[in-house]
Amino acid sequence: MRKIGILFITVFCLFACKSNSTQISLEGELKGLTNDTLYLYGTDALYDRIDTIYAQEGKFNYNLNVDSTVIDTLTATVLLINGNVEYPLFLDKGNQIKIKGNANDLSHLDIDGNEPNTSLSLFMKEQKSLGQASNKMMQEKAETFIRQHNSSLASIYLLDKYFVQIPQPDYTKIKEITESMTGALLDRPYIENISDYIDQLEKVTVGKSAPYFSLPNKKGEKLSRSAEKFRDKYLLLNFWASWCDQSSETNTELKRLNKEYKRNKNFAILGISLDIDKKAWETAISKDSLNWEQVCDFTGLSSETAKQYAILTLPTNILISPTGRILARDIKGEALTNKLKELLKTEEKKSGRTKR
Repeated sequence: MRKIGILFITVFCLFACKSNSTQISLEGELKGLTNDTLYLYGTDALYDRIDTIYAQEGKFNYNLNVDSTVIDTLTATVLLINGNVEYPLFLDKGNQIKIKGNANDLSHLDIDGNEPNTSLSLFMKEQKSLGQASNKMMQEKAETFIRQHNSSLASIYLLDKYFVQIPQPDYTKIKEITESMTGALLDRPYIENISDYIDQLEKVTVGKSAPYFSLPNKKGEKLSRSAEKFRDKYLLLNFWASWCDQSSETNTELKRLNKEYKRNKNFAILGISLDIDKKAWETAISKDSLNWEQVCDFTGLSSETAKQYAILTLPTNILISPTGRILARDIKGEALTNKLKELLKTEEKKSGRTKR
């Protein structure tokens, strides 16, 4: 690791109509950043914007020029120091943002210039004072903040951090919180996207009918969940990608299941890849020895099938009944093993009664 400290500023840009200025002033004094180089990264509308800021003895001044015809929506970035500590920064055209504190303790930064920065920095300080608080307690604190600041862009950051970017998010709670937001916040792309996702997720929960799809396999043949090789079977859809390390780990578990139930006529696995590179996809299949059916249309995260099944993270699996009903979603490990044993044992009993 290089000795120089690299600070990635992930920026949330709130561009209001009240100012004609196209310049944002950043002034900072951070202990621990002597002679460091800072990088200003943008995302969303500013995804290709990278600015370099030079700090001397922990101090820096920088003017960011923005094009008001391009930037008019929330842009998500992150304040990342030494590769592992994040902190959001909110910028508005015409702002004069002042940052002061210690780079080794970002929870006590003082940031002035607009309401979201000020209110969020106070929240971070309160969070620090709680010490090793439980995740549940931090969620409660975050929810209280969001409801009290239900028109502040700082609330979007906390919603994402404490409710969305966690294992097994509670989308009922997320929907409840987003519905408490008011004003222009509801028109922000992030809120619109998460609301659309929740609406779609509700259509593919357990008990609902699995959406139809038709995707090409390695031979170019179109396969659907109603294809002859999957007909009258419990079908496990596994959404994955060659570029996702966790997908490779999950494939190890699926290989065990496939080996155990390969001769069982009541069960099948179908891998649905969100790759865009055919060679990378085929290489991953060969490398991991995936000998069950695989399909991919190379549209990546824009995959219509992924949207239909409300796939937000990889890997994700969905278990479908022989009648096309969704039985389980993102079920793994021992829970998946036990579920399959239960279902297939029931099918064997049915088959035995039929033969008699």
